[in-house]
Amino acid sequence: MSIRPFREIKRAKTKVINVGEVKVGGDNPISVQSMTNTLTTDIKATINQIIEIQEEGADLVRVSCPDEESSKALKEITKNVNIPVIADIHFHYKRAIEAAVNGAKCLRINPGNIGDIEKVHEVLKAAQDNDCSIRIGVNAGSLEKDILEKYKEPCPEALVESALRNIKILEDKDFLNFKISVKSSDVFLSIAAYRQLSNVTDYPLHLGITEAGSFVSGSIKSAIGLGSLLLDGIGDTIRVSLSDDPVKEIKIGNEILKSLNLKNRGVKIISCPSCARQAFQVIDTVKILEEKLAHIKTPITLSIIGCVVNGPGEAAMTDIGITGGGKGNNMLYLSGIQSEKVLTDNIISKVVEEVEKKAIELEINK
Repeated sequence: MSIRPFREIKRAKTKVINVGEVKVGGDNPISVQSMTNTLTTDIKATINQIIEIQEEGADLVRVSCPDEESSKALKEITKNVNIPVIADIHFHYKRAIEAAVNGAKCLRINPGNIGDIEKVHEVLKAAQDNDCSIRIGVNAGSLEKDILEKYKEPCPEALVESALRNIKILEDKDFLNFKISVKSSDVFLSIAAYRQLSNVTDYPLHLGITEAGSFVSGSIKSAIGLGSLLLDGIGDTIRVSLSDDPVKEIKIGNEILKSLNLKNRGVKIISCPSCARQAFQVIDTVKILEEKLAHIKTPITLSIIGCVVNGPGEAAMTDIGITGGGKGNNMLYLSGIQSEKVLTDNIISKVVEEVEKKAIELEINK
């Protein structure tokens, strides 16, 4: 059960590109990605982290290739994961070529940093020959020298000019399987740059607030920045950049999309902040339920409300609901209808049982 969104987001129409088997742009689902923080040369550790990232709900994953040993390690890494791998390349064009040859499905490059145009053309040929897409990664911290001199400081116009310059390099060689980002650690600069870029190009856009910070501050900055753009219909793939476990980046990214009704995956919990009226410990209950229901991938709405003030109303709009009642007698709602009383000590086991049952039912009826 779900209520109709108050507002439907109309996405900007962009071209569709392929990143391995994942389609990015157009009407395709907005993909979520993260980046490993293991040494790419530690093949086993990198594979394990990629699997963890994917299990959290990632569609794409990026790995750093700073040297030849790292780019060649992709051959073994890509054989042992079933998610498209993006190679993060800076400066040295040979690393990009090696990554494409060794299984990368996308190269994150800034053509302006690669060197002379012939080297860029070699990278494009390697990408084309190996069915590999490209992300043009423009960053406020590494703009081309002449553009920085022209604008005196990073600004939306500078980021967009850099992006358009690099787009032309690819278009001139008829390479069109690419997406673009114009990232900054400044929320307002990023939003303005992406809005300007969206007005002048229809290539798919990769959204991100780069170097956003720690888990709490970075999640908030990313939610504001990415959320503002997504509400405008801008964005085809996203990354939340946190100084934390990459798995948490996926969790936050998916939550941003779920909050905007742009992605339905897993259990969406509506819960109250708790107060003196609560009939059971709401905060602890929600924490435990989040952990115990993390394996559920089917979209299900669940309300956990500590008292009868808002509980019945929220339960009427969710698949499963618990509303706190007096003397430990709490009410279970199924599809908005009162079902049975549940003792406080049994809330977690009962909710897990009902959610798992609902997931099976929904999968059967697909």
